[in-house]
Amino acid sequence: MSVEKLPYLLIVEDDRALQKQLRWAFDQYDTLVADDREEALVQIRRYQPSVVTMDLGLPPDADSVSEGFKLLEEILVLAPDTKVIVLTGQNDRANALRAIALGAYDFFAKPFEIEMLALTIQRAYRLHELQQENKRLQSMQQPDVLSGLITRDPVLLRVCRTVERVAVTDATVLLLGESGTGKELLARAVHESSPRRRERFVAINCAAIPDNLLESELFGYEKGAFTGAAKTTLGKIETANNGTLMLDEIGDLPHPLQAKLLRFLQERVIERIGGRQEIPVNVRIVCATHQNLKALIAEGRFREDLYYRLAEIVVNIPSLRERSGDAALLAHAFVRRMAEEQHRGAMSLREDAVRAIEAHNWPGNVRELENYIKRAVIMADGNQITAEDLGLIVGGALEPAGLDLRRARDEAEKRVIITALARADGNVVKAAEMIGVSRPTLYDLMHRFGLK
Repeated sequence: MSVEKLPYLLIVEDDRALQKQLRWAFDQYDTLVADDREEALVQIRRYQPSVVTMDLGLPPDADSVSEGFKLLEEILVLAPDTKVIVLTGQNDRANALRAIALGAYDFFAKPFEIEMLALTIQRAYRLHELQQENKRLQSMQQPDVLSGLITRDPVLLRVCRTVERVAVTDATVLLLGESGTGKELLARAVHESSPRRRERFVAINCAAIPDNLLESELFGYEKGAFTGAAKTTLGKIETANNGTLMLDEIGDLPHPLQAKLLRFLQERVIERIGGRQEIPVNVRIVCATHQNLKALIAEGRFREDLYYRLAEIVVNIPSLRERSGDAALLAHAFVRRMAEEQHRGAMSLREDAVRAIEAHNWPGNVRELENYIKRAVIMADGNQITAEDLGLIVGGALEPAGLDLRRARDEAEKRVIITALARADGNVVKAAEMIGVSRPTLYDLMHRFGLK
């Protein structure tokens, strides 16, 4: 007869009497104990407990919280799904909120009621189980092709829904947006969400290849077609057969090639350079540009008939400065990712850095923000990134939203909530503290404005 294995609970506490009391109170778990940071990390690596309770005051300096915060950060790097419940001294609200901001699940002030702590531990286990089950179910399903896109902006969320709807069709998609807004990410999402996802996704940048080479890159060539053509070579269009071809910076396509591309879109056949045989190609076209194609048409630099062939579905991607709260939200995510890539441990943005990020105009959009964060992660002296590390100047202010008082108030409230959530990296407790409301009130406001 097999015995059901009890879930692990790690108790990090240097007070032996309290250690013993907690082990006795939580005998429904397989309790592990640790007196200090080093021992706690050993237990984390060995047993990977789902829930940890920990005192912030740990040896060698039990009167300070530095060792406790260091342990908290290391636990969340080693085991990010672990739920950490922090135990603090009385009147220690600032440290409790700091722990929550770093990623702790909850906190309790000493002395605490065992029954209340037991209930919180039970909920933490349940949340951990649900998250693991959710991950398991997601792994069994088709991956979310838009998971790499981080936003709370309603306009960009509508763009994502549009991409999901048009992906299952064979319509030609034209993505319009400034450089660095994620056009290739969305183009790949169109491919990965389509019935063609098992075939190739081929991308070519029309602005990066000299005009005299671009035709052979697109259409391929036969052996002997020109000097140096030692063998028959397929072009990008033919290589992408049955898949998706992304034509990036389509506005820079030379005029003679525009006519040849138009013929392919109409007939769905190509001829390689130096060849006489028409080759049928079944490919889905996704185009992207940062230019105003209608202005190019007016100047005679882009064919109007080609535009209407390419613009079956037009998707306008907002710039980063138009996406309320997204700059800070993305910055937090980039810091976590790049700190891991650069082996810097747990890093975070200081308040002045977040304000500077929100105030900056970001002409290079997400790509520019990513570069700033990467440089700051590499160059920062400590584990907190400052505005000086970023090389940005704090500034900017909220603007009024028209003369309709109710609408202006609603828009101002929504903007403040989005900004607070972005600054707090999605932590509702910290965001509520920032704007001076209770957590339930903030949840009510988020529901009212349709924020998740």
